Amino acid sequence: MKVVLQHVTKQFPSLNKKSPEPVTAVRDFDYEIPDGKLIGLLGPSGCGKSTTLNMICGLLKPSSGKIFFGEDDVTDLPPENRGVGMVFQNYALYPHLTVRQNILFPLQNLKGKDKLSKEEMNAKAEEAARLVQIDALLDRKPAEMSGGQQQRVAIARALVKRPRVLLLDEPLSNLDARLRLQTREEIRRIQRETQITTIFVTHDQEEAMSISDQIVVMQAGEVHQIGRPQDVYDDPRNLFVAKFLGTPPINVFNGEVRDGELLIGGSAVLAVPGVKAQKVTVGVRPEGFVLEKDGPLCCSLQGVEVMGRDISVVSTHPDSLNVTIRSIISAENMAEVAAPDVRFALKPFKVFLFDAETGERIRFPLS
Repeated sequence: MKVVLQHVTKQFPSLNKKSPEPVTAVRDFDYEIPDGKLIGLLGPSGCGKSTTLNMICGLLKPSSGKIFFGEDDVTDLPPENRGVGMVFQNYALYPHLTVRQNILFPLQNLKGKDKLSKEEMNAKAEEAARLVQIDALLDRKPAEMSGGQQQRVAIARALVKRPRVLLLDEPLSNLDARLRLQTREEIRRIQRETQITTIFVTHDQEEAMSISDQIVVMQAGEVHQIGRPQDVYDDPRNLFVAKFLGTPPINVFNGEVRDGELLIGGSAVLAVPGVKAQKVTVGVRPEGFVLEKDGPLCCSLQGVEVMGRDISVVSTHPDSLNVTIRSIISAENMAEVAAPDVRFALKPFKVFLFDAETGERIRFPLS
């Protein structure tokens, strides 16, 4: 089931008496979510991603714009009639009910022609439990289960009615690191098996990039970029997107373009033909550094972090906007790292230029 948002905007009344202008939580969201795909809504707290999810669900009504499921306009349709499954951050399980009873609950509320027999409901509940691999836990209560198992119950409950659209609102944020990794892999497996269009809200870019078919990067209620995770990482539209994606984060410098050369700290570090002379903000991905004895970018070595196959060279530079610069290089080159200074050349396709005022991308040809 494709989901179409046509110029959707959501405003809330201002709570500030001195500033009566409404607060815009989502502005002109225009996007078609393909059928059967997993889409990650990604951004910092307050960017509008959960508000967008609640409008798709029907818990909030857009101030303007339209929402379609397939060809059906669901903008004014109540949540119970949209055919959505919702999984919340806090699981929202009934503590006095068993796993089986929690999963059965949505089916027991079906009326009329949709009403099922007891045998049919149990069969569907057991099928959903098998899908999320908790079929051996059906007689337990939530308090007797781990956080990851409780999250699986919540997913099974959302899936049991075979929704047209599955909505996940920060479903992993209450889990520890190991469980987060395991559960996100399970979410991806379940989505591929069911082929249900799934929208996943998170502020964790690693989560979104690892399981999403496409990501939507948002800030302050506006969509900044949409695309395949690797494409967005490799080709950010602006400085915000470049800084938000990537672990370790992108290294950012004050720079200047002069005579077709990029200068950092007065040293020409890269040819950027066709770019006019101007002040720029420079982003260099951690994997964009090459150790060279006479490299043009000279940094002060602070330390080396061993990561196994690779190492992270930690350094500083007067024109760096990060507290430290992190450069990922092969561990085979570790012997070449020596204090007090370390010198680098830069990989052109891992270097991005941005307007120093607006943060918009400035493109240059790669040789």
